[in-house]
Amino acid sequence: MSRLIVISNRVSVPKAAGAAGAQGGLAVALNSALRENRGIWFGWSGQETEEFTGHLDMQRNDGVTTATIDLEPQDIEEYYNGYANRTLWPLFHYRIDLTEYDRNFGEGYERVNRRFADSVRPLIDQDDLIWVHDYHLLPLGSMLRTQGVKNRMGLFLHTPWPPTRLLVSLPFHERLVESMLAYDVIGFQTEEWLGSFLHYLEKEMGLEISEDGCVQYQGRRIVAQAFPIGIDFAEFTQGAQSEEAQDAHDKLKASVRGRKILIGVDRLDYSKGLGERFESFSRFLADNPELASKAVLLQIAPPSRGDVASYQQIREDLERKTGHINGAHADVAFVPIRYVNRGYPRRQLAGFYRAADVGLVTPLRDGMNLVAKEYVAAQNEEDPGVLILSQFAGAALQMEDALLVNPHSLEDVSETIKRALAMPLEERRARHDKLLDSVRSEDVVHWREQFVRALHGTHCDAI
Repeated sequence: MSRLIVISNRVSVPKAAGAAGAQGGLAVALNSALRENRGIWFGWSGQETEEFTGHLDMQRNDGVTTATIDLEPQDIEEYYNGYANRTLWPLFHYRIDLTEYDRNFGEGYERVNRRFADSVRPLIDQDDLIWVHDYHLLPLGSMLRTQGVKNRMGLFLHTPWPPTRLLVSLPFHERLVESMLAYDVIGFQTEEWLGSFLHYLEKEMGLEISEDGCVQYQGRRIVAQAFPIGIDFAEFTQGAQSEEAQDAHDKLKASVRGRKILIGVDRLDYSKGLGERFESFSRFLADNPELASKAVLLQIAPPSRGDVASYQQIREDLERKTGHINGAHADVAFVPIRYVNRGYPRRQLAGFYRAADVGLVTPLRDGMNLVAKEYVAAQNEEDPGVLILSQFAGAALQMEDALLVNPHSLEDVSETIKRALAMPLEERRARHDKLLDSVRSEDVVHWREQFVRALHGTHCDAI
């Protein structure tokens, strides 16, 4: 059996069952695949070193081997804070106004990808399958090919892929996309992001695409395909039945004193549309004074990328908006928005989801968005809550029975909140049943198996 080599920006070291701070579904699924295939997970440790040496820290935990390297401060600033998160991330989320182009960022990005290639190369055996993850490592496959690696290699992009008219604003975009064609399989979250990538290949590179997504380039055949990711349904629903989840549910319910609960859980990021969400909720409070004291929005937003100026600005803006909205609509015994800048273990989140009458998932642009799927999985099937979901989240294509909204329209979101809170039980059950079927059947294990099967496969060889 071929080993699986997973390569990502950061590595999630497996934790013992029941350990605090349980891992996310992606880590659980990849760890399972690595155990099954005697694989290795390689990436950055998250730590700094004064001088890069290429030293590998090899560990084995819960049957999974991990290998990590440390990076220099300049690497982190140019590769991670710079090109990855100030150039590619905003561009891939259609925020060209926030995209920064800096030659040093690009040089740092290529340097670190080369360091990844140099470090992981000695770990790769002839028959290994190599699975690279996300926008941090787009050119890694090309660099491994340069070092003589002939193994089957796949790339999965967890973010959106922007339209061609936006991507061409990126300096040296041709070189970046060309490097991606070193992979045998290129995976995207949705058909929309896949279509944007194929459009670029056709219009900017003049390549022909077969009906099944196969591309011929310099004597090689590449398959590009959508592989929608899901949650680890079994693991998450088991956690949702735990005592920890029940305690979180009960405490939240008791604290609102009979009021309806809306919940949002998002990393603090401009792509999540949190400012627009707060303003939409404020609009709902203003338009429905008879309901204004009967609903609470709990927004959990752990900070991220604090070294990037645009993220510092987001936090300041949200704190200001929260204060303004609460000042306008609160009284001595009630505040309409509970804004929390910290993360919670997944089991506690499951309890919060189950307690909430409405899941408010309204990103401006998202590759998938697994919070929407977790909210559905956590619900009481006999009395489920209602999912309000942005039409611009990748999950919207799989979750048509949610209430889909335009997150840019305050009026649309406000009216949909009112509809969700008034939705009769029969309709809530009918919608939830269909959503749950999708979340259960298209889980993260299904996603992993589909991608690895494509990586093993050779259907493009017939072109």
